[in-house]
Amino acid sequence: MNHGETLRKKIESGTARVGVLGLGYVGLPVVTAFSGAGFRTLGFDIDERVVHRVKRGESHIGDVPARAVAAVVESGLLDATTDFGRLGEMDAVIICVPTPLGKTGDPDVSHILDALGHIRDGLRPGQLIVLESTTYPGTTRELLQPELEQGGLTAGKEFFLAFSPERVDPGNPVYTFTNTAKVVGGLTASCRELAAGLYERVIDEVVSVSSPEVAELTKLLENTFRAVNIGLVNEMAVIADRLGIDIGEAVEAAATKPYGFMRFTPGPGLGGHCLPIDPQYLAWKMRTLQYRTRFIELAAEVNAEMPRYVVDRVAQALNRHRLPLNGSRVLLLGVAYKPGVGDVRESPALDVIELLRRQGAEVSYHDPFVPRLAPEGGDLESQPLTAELLASSHATVVITDHPQVDYDLVLEKARIIVDTRNGLTRQPGERGEHRDPGGATLYPLSGPPRGTSAPDLEPVAGMDPGRGEAIPFDEVARRYRVSAGDQP
Repeated sequence: MNHGETLRKKIESGTARVGVLGLGYVGLPVVTAFSGAGFRTLGFDIDERVVHRVKRGESHIGDVPARAVAAVVESGLLDATTDFGRLGEMDAVIICVPTPLGKTGDPDVSHILDALGHIRDGLRPGQLIVLESTTYPGTTRELLQPELEQGGLTAGKEFFLAFSPERVDPGNPVYTFTNTAKVVGGLTASCRELAAGLYERVIDEVVSVSSPEVAELTKLLENTFRAVNIGLVNEMAVIADRLGIDIGEAVEAAATKPYGFMRFTPGPGLGGHCLPIDPQYLAWKMRTLQYRTRFIELAAEVNAEMPRYVVDRVAQALNRHRLPLNGSRVLLLGVAYKPGVGDVRESPALDVIELLRRQGAEVSYHDPFVPRLAPEGGDLESQPLTAELLASSHATVVITDHPQVDYDLVLEKARIIVDTRNGLTRQPGERGEHRDPGGATLYPLSGPPRGTSAPDLEPVAGMDPGRGEAIPFDEVARRYRVSAGDQP
């Protein structure tokens, strides 16, 4: 029996059953797209709460509208389960599980191995297995193939194996799963053709490459390119600050060149599920081959230092107004890793909060997408953005430039603003024209401040280690006199 031909006919007729293993930010868009195209789909996840929500037609991922999930659930095309024994019922299984880094910076493929164990238990002739999770070059051939062939079936003949990297961009309303080109690399020509044929049923453009290794490297190349260039422009921000220049204005001017320059903007550091992690997969792989990825390591070092640079910038801003960081109230605007989403994975805000607290600052935050945060040192809740909150904060720091934030109110009521995104420093649509900071002193990521001084800010001398409260100057002076033997 020609298992490949049988599967091809099922795919072309739309009768193939598609299983998606992992219903997170990658898996839910995938399973919804296939069911929306008419395929009977089954989502697998270890989290019973996620499974129950999908079965009720609800969405737990912001980029997938609940109405889209509800429509395919009601039509009977989408179901979800925690029973991995049903993987054997599927004609195609797409793996969308997390691939984080371990504590030592090595790839953590434990979720992939768990998925392979479940798939192997029910693997049958004629199945297509596709890995979408980001990983190092060689994973499909060196890890997936031998694990799945343990049951006696041969990849490329009795079952089919491919890699197709996810390209999900959370919060992007323009490019979605279906209109973003899909790269596919199969273990054999038949594996590639079957995987490409499956994705062509739901994706506008499918790009076939010669091997899974090419597809694996493609994903890492895309995000390493971004991480390295962001590292470059972040270092340029530090350089510009030493020169007394606003890096945002310089980037805008450079971006007017119609060729030979691609705009990247500096910020408080890298965040999210891709940029801080993906290049390290490639660096790890090359270390096993006795090669040092110098660009990747240097960019990672620069990007990792940006939260500390931001905290130093806040301390300098407060110092100009004779205020110490220790005991000051610092309000962060945005803690998600990018605008328009509630995802805090690897967000630089977490490091900024920890560093501020280490130096005695009293930290609060406002983020319309993140109601609660649990950084090092305890839980925080998003505070309503009010005139009172802004006026009572010694410094307001823009970490994530959510468009939903009332920046006019921020400019009007805040006293000291550190804008790490340079979004408040320009007039909208006007190159080189500075925005009126109102009554605030506005500090861009680099360069001199603009605006007035910061009046009506009571001095804060320090933090009471016992109660965690700010100590006024006169109380500090009294304690010093007592400790020195000068009784009041």
